[in-house]
Amino acid sequence: MKFVDEANIEVRAGDGGNGCVSFRREKFIPRGGPNGGDGGDGGSVYLHALRGLNTLADFRHARLFSAPRGQGGMGKDRTGRQGDDLIIDVPVGTRVINAETLELIGDLTRDDERLLVAQGGRRGLGNTRFKSSTNRAPRQSTPGQPGDARMLQLELQVLADVGLLGLPNAGKSSLIAAVSAARPKIADYPFTTLYPHLGVVRVAPTRSFVMADIPGLIEGAADGAGLGIRFLKHLTRTRLLLHVVDVAPLSGLDEPAQAVSAIAGELDKFNPSLAAKERWLVCNKIDLLSSEQRETIEQDLRDRLDWRSPMFMVSAATRDGTDELVLHVMNYLEERQAESKAVS
Repeated sequence: MKFVDEANIEVRAGDGGNGCVSFRREKFIPRGGPNGGDGGDGGSVYLHALRGLNTLADFRHARLFSAPRGQGGMGKDRTGRQGDDLIIDVPVGTRVINAETLELIGDLTRDDERLLVAQGGRRGLGNTRFKSSTNRAPRQSTPGQPGDARMLQLELQVLADVGLLGLPNAGKSSLIAAVSAARPKIADYPFTTLYPHLGVVRVAPTRSFVMADIPGLIEGAADGAGLGIRFLKHLTRTRLLLHVVDVAPLSGLDEPAQAVSAIAGELDKFNPSLAAKERWLVCNKIDLLSSEQRETIEQDLRDRLDWRSPMFMVSAATRDGTDELVLHVMNYLEERQAESKAVS
């Protein structure tokens, strides 16, 4: 199924049922009095986060979702049936925005979480409700109230602990395939990754984290070059970024450092807070270099970029250095989680 991470839909809650005007009509009871029942409440519309979904593709054609209205009240003090609520399944990680006001309504980040997006109309009252000592035969009732109607903008931001970024063909897809069960398309040409992939990296039976691979960026992506920056939003929820760089280019030592600087600039243009996230450098394709070349490139990158964060030399093709990388990532994530628990 095609990956879709944005959709616009219209939701309409059900109207409340009208109240009923009715009087008892029974033999030997000449003054029976009012017995009109209330209407039923209209059905509401909820969004339901479901972990089994990973795309908003279902909303490409189905754009209008309406909950049923409440049934009108009836004689003999019978209340109308309430309209059933409408439950719409969406992927975990969906942000819900009011398309008219651009107000954030909610963020569905947990499995089985529900969000009310359109409240059903309240029921109308039957004439029995208006009976009093001075008004023994009321003929008034109230209509049901209309349900809410909204235009919604849905944005999917995948939930992952670690995000991969870098230039096309840097080896991001090869890396996620080497350390997880994810099987993205891998080929020797740019932009083989056209949409995000998720992979679960298991360090031990009870220790794991989720890694996200997004399409490669190129210089000028913030201005629409290549596939642009539309997929960068999928990294905003991550706790750690792994910047994958090809250290075996054909054009010399300048290229790796320039590649890192170019992607850092695109991150800053897109979202300064994303650029400020913890970011580690993963130097890939070391299997194509001698040990002396590896040391030279590592030191050159540290000097040129003034790199103070962790740096790892790996080969996704041979899996050299990947075990050390995922172990350090797992330890980092567990430390951050322990710190957040201590603060709370």
